[in-house]
Amino acid sequence: MLKNVPPLLSPDLLKALSEMGCGDEIVLADGNFPSAAVARRLIRADAATINALLDAVLSVIPLDAQAEMPVVLMGCGASPSEPPIWERLRYLVERHEGERKFRILERDAFIERAKRAYVVVATGDREMCASIILRKGLIVLDGKEFRL
Repeated sequence: MLKNVPPLLSPDLLKALSEMGCGDEIVLADGNFPSAAVARRLIRADAATINALLDAVLSVIPLDAQAEMPVVLMGCGASPSEPPIWERLRYLVERHEGERKFRILERDAFIERAKRAYVVVATGDREMCASIILRKGLIVLDGKEFRL
């Protein structure tokens, strides 16, 4: 057990987040997403919701400040309105990272991008269109890049 680490960040997930480099992507997948079929590396977090997991992940990694849109949402097809979860996801990203632009990819394009992700985290979240891709950024200390 560790201090100041959200309990949703399992040892396997912490390892994957630590291994990720700048520009690597992580998929936080809802329960309907074909995680096992898509993932190069799969981590199960079946009891987690996307909201709680996003909050935990963004507490330990930054988004890529160089990317125009470091967050990708999976589109919901022809639905005329945004799913309610998108507002909550935007709120969490803004709380941790400030205002960011989000890209929306339709299902097939999202799945293709997810196949290239460093890791897919499968949740049991039942909300529709809750899957999200995050692009990891640089770790900086006191406003300077950390280099050894």
